[in-house]
Amino acid sequence: MRVLLTGSTGFIGRAVAQALRQRGHTVVPAMRRPSPGRVDFVQADFASVPSRDWWLPRLEGIDAVVNAVGILREQRGQTFEALHHRAPAELFHACDAAAVRSVVQVSALGADEHGRTGYQRSKKAADDVLRSLPLRAAIVQPSLVYGPGGDSAALFNKLAVAPLLPFPMGGRMPVQPVHLDDVVQGVVRLVESPPEEVATYVFAGPRPLALAGYLRELRLAMGENPRQWVIPIPAFLFRAGATLAGVLPGSMLDRDTADMLLAGNATQRNGLPALLGRAPRAPADFIAGPVRESARREATLDLWLPVLRLALAFLWIWTAIVSFGLYPVRDSYALLARVGLHGTPATLALYGAALLDLVLGLLTLAAPARWRRGVWLAQLALVAGYTVLITLFLPEYWLHPYGPIAKNLPILALIALLWSLEPPAREGRH
Repeated sequence: MRVLLTGSTGFIGRAVAQALRQRGHTVVPAMRRPSPGRVDFVQADFASVPSRDWWLPRLEGIDAVVNAVGILREQRGQTFEALHHRAPAELFHACDAAAVRSVVQVSALGADEHGRTGYQRSKKAADDVLRSLPLRAAIVQPSLVYGPGGDSAALFNKLAVAPLLPFPMGGRMPVQPVHLDDVVQGVVRLVESPPEEVATYVFAGPRPLALAGYLRELRLAMGENPRQWVIPIPAFLFRAGATLAGVLPGSMLDRDTADMLLAGNATQRNGLPALLGRAPRAPADFIAGPVRESARREATLDLWLPVLRLALAFLWIWTAIVSFGLYPVRDSYALLARVGLHGTPATLALYGAALLDLVLGLLTLAAPARWRRGVWLAQLALVAGYTVLITLFLPEYWLHPYGPIAKNLPILALIALLWSLEPPAREGRH
């Protein structure tokens, strides 16, 4: 079969494409920006809402269509209304006109009359359009999907390794996570054996769990101690925190995702076991033994690196504030005199260094990704320079019981870690 696949570069779409090819099908991806050298594709941008007439000639020779386009948050040029509703609706009408053999729409659990968020309502709007057409089609509504490379998996792994979590209702919200492999297998089966008329299939894990219980399963799967402190907090505080997180680029948490999490994500009409002929994979088996330790380390880094950056930024900014006058200026000049600086040079050194510390602290918090390696290198050079100068001119500080200079060594190691984890600049960009 020739299968047109939209959302082919997304989390679920990539896995569906691989599975279809392994089954011997030809996948024709619909892509905004196709990779160089690719010949069998359709260049389509859902944000511009291609019309059904535009799709018709591009559906010639297509046996099945899988729509896996989805965004969790709106951003510039990408709206729920366009990507989730209007563009898929035009594609589904074109499938009807072109007599496509089967259609699979990847929707979401909660995309029903009770859906409260723009994400859920827009998915339901497209589902309803498909239900109105005389097609052999399936609407797949997955619960939380866990799989390698998924943003959701990364988020829940990170939450799982946290020693303490503030959650509304003490983390008792029901969830029913499903593994990516089971979702993909179900989609492929529906492509190959579509229902006689449009049908909805909920894809979920074997049983509902409290969110705290799900995280405990992931902790065990990563080899962590299952004990995790969950502190109940009011729902309004959780929503307020999610609203603030929504301002951060790349954050999965915002007001809408918080509302979906608070509403729960479980079902009593799981269609996956009957479709697969077996029980879906349980969360305890989501992380295979060979990758257990690497998953734990990656989650731990994801959790603590932002904390380390905040601590480092505080160190630079507090040092600047202290140098600007909280520490007696007279004593600062006395130290600079021992380095050989007096008068105007000493003043320039004192306030210039304080200003540099302040700038480095602010850049630690807010430097664009392309600047970060340079920021870390500047910090390494400055801390190393301070350490050398103090060693030469004020060596007794190495013997201070509070270790003000010895502490530079772990700080240098921390900055080196941050530098090494930044992706290197790509060469040969055009």
